[in-house]
Amino acid sequence: MDAAELCVVLADAPLLADGGMGTSLIARGAPVGACFEVLNREDAAAVEAVHRGFVVAGARLILTNTFGANRFRLDAHGLSNDVAVLNRAGVAIARRAGAQLVGGSMGPLGVRLAPYGRVAVEEALAAYREQAEALALGGADLLVIETQTDLREVEQAILGARAASADTAILASATFTRDDRTLLGETPAQVAARLLELGADAIGVNCGEGPAQVLRVIRAMKPYVGGRPLMARPNAGGPMEVGGRFVYPATPAYVAQHALACVAEGASILGGCCGTGPEHTAAMAGALRSRGV
Repeated sequence: MDAAELCVVLADAPLLADGGMGTSLIARGAPVGACFEVLNREDAAAVEAVHRGFVVAGARLILTNTFGANRFRLDAHGLSNDVAVLNRAGVAIARRAGAQLVGGSMGPLGVRLAPYGRVAVEEALAAYREQAEALALGGADLLVIETQTDLREVEQAILGARAASADTAILASATFTRDDRTLLGETPAQVAARLLELGADAIGVNCGEGPAQVLRVIRAMKPYVGGRPLMARPNAGGPMEVGGRFVYPATPAYVAQHALACVAEGASILGGCCGTGPEHTAAMAGALRSRGV
């Protein structure tokens, strides 16, 4: 799907994406800190069940279980040679679950780029290109670069995705700390302007501190996206540790209320991130239907 085709889809109604894959797998018993992406090979049924729950709840865009399926993150688990197989499997599982659209999820590399770290920008570019090629060859409709905190890394991600598949639409989103800045201090306006300059086909925010923050960021980004689609995918609030486990406090109704507010601010791609499950997706779908959007 290219940028023009994406705009046609968004002209009809907001596009509802799924919620948190990692937290959904943890809820099913996956250990915190595990390599969730290897489940695409070792327990595809569990991944498919998570996807299917979001599809049944009303999500039209399903993101693959490939957030960390890049060479650097997989290397920490001894899986750096499995980039292609795990990404292609991720696309196939999402398709099998009934996704109308499959977004190839590409998260941060999990390393610092020079001069703050030892990874050269050329290495980052190669890693993103490798992952994007696998997702595109696997049949992903879109490439979703998400949860980014460093604009220099985002640049390599977008360049790598474009090199891998020149026509596939790229959705790019950043995450922000409690002061509404990235970890490296960039404001929503700076992020939006740079993503526009880099050629992202949709621009937005995901993860973060919850729906209220995402709404603030969407408002701040809107003047700087040049008419590109805006994407809003919050966590279900900031996680709190209760009884030895992390709980995300935002209710489905609260998430849905803020989703409608994001639509009013111009967002046309909605969804959730950590802590959001099918119940949050269903609430957003119902809210959109009730408002006729």
